[in-house]
Amino acid sequence: MLTPLTDRQKKMIVNNVTKVLRTKNINHLSKQSYNYLNLCSGFIAHYNHYGFMDYYYDTDRLANDILLNEDWNSNHSNFRIGDKDYEYYKAKGDVYKEIVKEAKDVTMPLFASC
Repeated sequence: MLTPLTDRQKKMIVNNVTKVLRTKNINHLSKQSYNYLNLCSGFIAHYNHYGFMDYYYDTDRLANDILLNEDWNSNHSNFRIGDKDYEYYKAKGDVYKEIVKEAKDVTMPLFASC
């Protein structure tokens, strides 16, 4: 069984990614936030934290990838209360939803539709 994020962990991840996006400085990305984002769908595999930071040096790229992968990572409606790992996936989705709000606030998506 997967261990869900605690409220403290969720807050720390959201606050850290928010700091990265608002300051446009990927060097603020914590190991905890890297581990969270790296396990989200749609993020390419990286050998380590530093490879991830190198790829997302332009934090607008990170914000846009967060937005592009919103549906994959914030909607865990196929899990129901009582299902194995429900709490884990619900917590993961809740964190992603909060990160998406911040990404929408700090950057204009590169993929904006016409």
